[in-house]
Amino acid sequence: MHNLTTFDIAEYLDDKEVIAEYLTQVLQDGNNNEFLEAIGNIAKANGMTQIAKDTGLGRESLYKSFSAGAHPKFETVSKVLNSLGIKLQATA
Repeated sequence: MHNLTTFDIAEYLDDKEVIAEYLTQVLQDGNNNEFLEAIGNIAKANGMTQIAKDTGLGRESLYKSFSAGAHPKFETVSKVLNSLGIKLQATA
């Protein structure tokens, strides 16, 4: 019997350039659920407890907000992105 380990992308999100590329790829795909999950993965990689402190939001609610199928408020997304030092930019 083979034991497979679960792939956790958060383990590889330890560099700002890697994070930027990851988020860029997810945004290009245009899937809202994947985008929210990506933010959750990045937050997890950076320490959800610290993100909770920075944003004033509960740690457990953050996990729920960025899990599959969740629909967090834009304010929540914005606070987490700011806490992570991520700035989104629109281009024409």
